[in-house]
Amino acid sequence: MAVHPLANSLSVTRWLIEFVLIASALAALPLVSGTTDASDVQALEVLYTSVNSPSQLTGWKSSGGDPCGESWKGVTCEGSAVVAVEVSGLGLSGTMGYLLSDLLSLRKFDLSDNNFHDTIPYQLPPNLTSLNLARNNFTGNIPYSIANMVSLNYLNVSRNSLSQSIGDIFAHLVNLATLDLSLNNFTSDIPSSFSSLSNLSSLYMQNNQLTGSLNVLMGLPLTTLNVANNHFSGWIPRELSSIRTFIYDGNGFDNGPAPPPPPYIPPPPGRTTKNRSHSGSGTTPQGSDGQSRDSKKGLAVGALVGIILGSVFVALIVLLALALCIRKNKREDRTPRTSGGNVSARTNNVNTEMQEQRVKSTAAVTDIKPPPAEILVVDRLHSKNGSTKRIKAPITATPYTVASLQTATNSFSQEFLIGEGSLGRVYRAEFSVGKVMAIKKIDNAALSLQEEDNFLEAISNMSRLRHPNIVTLAGYCAEHGQRLLVYEHVGNGSLHDILHFAEDGSKTLTWNARVRVALGTARALEYLHEVCLPSVVHRNFKSANILLDEELNPHLSDCGLAALTPNTERQVSTQMVGSFGYSAPEFALSGVYTVKSDVYSFGVVMLELLTGRKPLDRVSHFPRILLMFSSRSRSEQSLVRWATPQLHDIDALAKMVDPALNGMYPAKSLSRFADIIALCVQPEPEFRPPMSEVVQALVRLVQRASVVRRSSDESSFGYKTPDHEAIDMSF
Repeated sequence: MAVHPLANSLSVTRWLIEFVLIASALAALPLVSGTTDASDVQALEVLYTSVNSPSQLTGWKSSGGDPCGESWKGVTCEGSAVVAVEVSGLGLSGTMGYLLSDLLSLRKFDLSDNNFHDTIPYQLPPNLTSLNLARNNFTGNIPYSIANMVSLNYLNVSRNSLSQSIGDIFAHLVNLATLDLSLNNFTSDIPSSFSSLSNLSSLYMQNNQLTGSLNVLMGLPLTTLNVANNHFSGWIPRELSSIRTFIYDGNGFDNGPAPPPPPYIPPPPGRTTKNRSHSGSGTTPQGSDGQSRDSKKGLAVGALVGIILGSVFVALIVLLALALCIRKNKREDRTPRTSGGNVSARTNNVNTEMQEQRVKSTAAVTDIKPPPAEILVVDRLHSKNGSTKRIKAPITATPYTVASLQTATNSFSQEFLIGEGSLGRVYRAEFSVGKVMAIKKIDNAALSLQEEDNFLEAISNMSRLRHPNIVTLAGYCAEHGQRLLVYEHVGNGSLHDILHFAEDGSKTLTWNARVRVALGTARALEYLHEVCLPSVVHRNFKSANILLDEELNPHLSDCGLAALTPNTERQVSTQMVGSFGYSAPEFALSGVYTVKSDVYSFGVVMLELLTGRKPLDRVSHFPRILLMFSSRSRSEQSLVRWATPQLHDIDALAKMVDPALNGMYPAKSLSRFADIIALCVQPEPEFRPPMSEVVQALVRLVQRASVVRRSSDESSFGYKTPDHEAIDMSF
């Protein structure tokens, strides 16, 4: 039977349609399987834009890309997740962007051997096992977000321009096996949290400016240690001499073997006392004191025999003394009872004198040679009622004598007075070595009996605060009833003074500088609230406690001092807990002060940066020469009450800006800045964001600001930063 031509045509058409559909489905399969997680795509696109979209990153796009499906250069995926970014040695130049923390599946991140600059972003991929940023031009410090990277196995930031202290951020990095900090400008001592690196096998710290001792490294399973060309001092611990590769040239270590540890300190667990040869040593393995193994074994055996014989001899003497005491007691029992009281009294007096003499001797020795930092200090603090309290805590600050501080401040004379803080006056101290410090002389009347007893405990806690935006507590004094704190000196005045009391225009902060001050202080509060365990509440956050250095970097002062302030529920003193205008509503109502109260105070400081006004101000914002003749209306005297309703009104916001800026600010940046303020000063504490979110918001603001350098715009800014940065006004 013949097939109708129309039926044949329909059959062919149906076949063609089915073929096209199947082919389309097959073609779409690779694309579907390669679709990348949206947050990973956005983070890599921001990174690509931040390095100026270079041609070396083949396949990368600034928008609409698919890293996994399109095989971007250096990007490795598992399914839809980006698990590795390795773009080493491509000559990339720029910054790292601000969305790296969205790369939740990223395990390996290698940007080494490029030309990245600026600081390392605070928020990094949180689940990394390997981070390599070596051989770039990074400045600043190691970000504290690394403290939460508990899976990190490899960290390399060598050959950059990182500076300041390393940061006490390693307590939870128990999986870290290799750490390379070499060829930077790190200062201060090795952080005490290094002792928690229980799997660390390779540590490189050569060519820095590090100080102190190597004691904190004892007990670590190191096979390679390089500390050459630093400023380390003291003795090299004997245990470190057994490390297979140990390089320590170019330091100030004392000659000769290290003194033996006190008898009550047990040897670190899991370590053998057998010495291993150093790399490059001769045929006879030797320790740091130059003795061979055989001679050390002989000495060890001889010492053991001597200890045993000495112990037996001491035991015999003790038994003999006990026998004499028993005979003496029997003899005294035969004497008349009337003399017993006098004998007892004389004995007590002698014991008291001996104890006092021992305390005086200890004080004298401490006065001559203070104990080294980072040790367990056991001290005896005498309270007013004659009782004593033993305090055992690690104090990393240096103890000073009253005499040395009197000499440095000319007996705390008026000419050395530089301010008055929450607990006492602050003096400039000039030491003979040319070092300048700031001394806070605490008024004893401000301390209750309980808080005076806890002074050293508070010092211990404050001395461990390490952050580039926090004023470092360098030392303390607790003798002769005096309580003094020794801080690093930050010499460019406070933010409060620059905003409100600079009579000339030379210290007018640019908008760019104000944003960076806000970001730096936000990072300081984030460290106190979310990195420190337990959290540290500042309780007195205000612009007067934000000190600026010569490069306008902010340094938050008085951190940890809340532990010394009276614990009353309603403390309204501006000297103690929270100042008028900065205090959160919940503190005024109930006396409750939390980390969210600090967030509110931070929002008030941001308002100061935005408007140039004081939190409580009765003076209009006319030129400074007219200040004495004008006053604000009642509705404008409270900065928060006046500004809050206008923060989301573009026209009103423009009128609120500090007139000293002369209109030199980007409108979008101003609006985003105001949005952050509105979140921070909300009346309900539960609706205020944590400081980590505030930091992220400010980082995005800075990254989006597209900071450029224009020499032609220098005259537009009253206070120049070292790089003469100007803001691109087009965004």
